[in-house]
Amino acid sequence: MVWFIQSLETSFPDRSHGFDGSTALELTGTDRVGLLSEVFAVLADLQCNVVDAKVWTHNGRIASLISVKDCNSGSPINDSQQIDRIESRLRNILRGDNDIRSAKTSVSLAITHTERRLHQMMFADRDYGRKPVLQCREDSPVVTVQNWAERGYSVVNVQCKDRAKLLFDVVCTLTDMQYVVFHATINTAEDKAYMEFYVRHTDGTPISSEAERQRVVQCLRAAVERRASDGVRLELCTSDRQGLLANVTRTFRENGLNVTRAEISTTNDIARNVFYVTDAIGNVADPKIIETVREKIGLGELKVKELPLIYHEREEAAVGVGGAVLSLGSLVRKNLYNLGLLIKSYS
Repeated sequence: MVWFIQSLETSFPDRSHGFDGSTALELTGTDRVGLLSEVFAVLADLQCNVVDAKVWTHNGRIASLISVKDCNSGSPINDSQQIDRIESRLRNILRGDNDIRSAKTSVSLAITHTERRLHQMMFADRDYGRKPVLQCREDSPVVTVQNWAERGYSVVNVQCKDRAKLLFDVVCTLTDMQYVVFHATINTAEDKAYMEFYVRHTDGTPISSEAERQRVVQCLRAAVERRASDGVRLELCTSDRQGLLANVTRTFRENGLNVTRAEISTTNDIARNVFYVTDAIGNVADPKIIETVREKIGLGELKVKELPLIYHEREEAAVGVGGAVLSLGSLVRKNLYNLGLLIKSYS
């Protein structure tokens, strides 16, 4: 399948956002085993109910966007003294023993697109410039940048495993780096994706130096890798209750499991949480340990779905199988239109 894209604008005006009745906590720092457990334990101790959260880790760094409400009133937390206590406690945890300068916390009442914001947080934290925790793998993304002097473009090529939201991750990162995509070609074959973008700076100039070229390569590799996980996917579905996340993540920590990515949501007092876990050094967790953790938390509540990489996850089939045919042109236009609206809404 090949997609040809022309005049894909990636520089959009800012828009104000609404308010969903919760307080957003933004956290960045050095990742370590049990860190998420400590964060949720502090929030429970401070009477904060986590209603939604997303956590990414990459190159030894962690970024998290957590929406909380006051446990007693069910309202957003807007008392300045309570907010100061939350920030102070969480900052101390994120600092640990050796991260005094780079640990950051902030509180916001504004709604934002969490995945877009996580990219921005990790980009600001310069996760792309840090030494990879794991050795380079065969499926690592390949990024090249060349200039097309005659036309005044820089040509960016990205080759990697195909997966859901791949185009979103790459285009958002180019946008945040102040590049405009004028033309692009996206080709997917089996489980591989080949993307070519013709870009310029917002002032109309191409990439001008070797240092800038290297930075683009590093940033796009990071954009592709952040959503990946080598861990086992654990799905928790249970009645929400005070301290649930603190108890679950403490059980992970006590059994040597590290959470590499998490998606937390609560709807109608039902917690639906997804955790990707590895052992303490990033390898696939021992199945016996996974079963021990399930027994402690509840076999009926914590389920396992083995996924070697989130690269292999796909969106629900947008094109029918078994003979069903859709217009590729209309499908591409619809997807790109929706992508454009999403980036516009949260730039």
